[in-house]
Amino acid sequence: MRYPAEETAEKHRRILQQASILFRERGFSGVSVSEIMKATGLTHGTFYHHFESKDDLITKSLADASSKALASMEDAKASTGLMQTYIQDYLTEAHRDNMGVGCLMTALGAEVAREPLVRPTFTRHVKSVIEIMAAPFAAAKKRNARRQAIHQITNMVGAIILARAVDDPELSEEILREVRTVLSD
Repeated sequence: MRYPAEETAEKHRRILQQASILFRERGFSGVSVSEIMKATGLTHGTFYHHFESKDDLITKSLADASSKALASMEDAKASTGLMQTYIQDYLTEAHRDNMGVGCLMTALGAEVAREPLVRPTFTRHVKSVIEIMAAPFAAAKKRNARRQAIHQITNMVGAIILARAVDDPELSEEILREVRTVLSD
């Protein structure tokens, strides 16, 4: 039985969305195709109508998450003020506590380093983030806009990773607060 194209597209979108959440929460090897399909409310057999393999899903899920993340950053590249707001919103306890819907660099960076298949997709994402973050500095004619963007990104990503990793809530909040302060100067 063939389903209408809209229904098939909706199922595909749900699979990508749930895979993205679960991969960010538990890593690529920490979640099975069955678990992803169960989270979508679809059968395991449906998976193979949409993806060739789990590796195919990983690659497409990462690309989908990247495009959504980059789209959410687009407005911030219009000015340094909007970029500062984006940075301050990124370095929050809410972002720290919601790994499944948070930054894919913080959740999957270490995973990607061990998955050569998705490194090109991840690399494109990082390059795009650098371009977006450098845009307001370049527009303001600041020297070394790209260097400044890389510096900010690595501070932001590192802060979220460390804030998630420590078991001391006060230290976690301090890490976020101090990096917010440094990056607002």
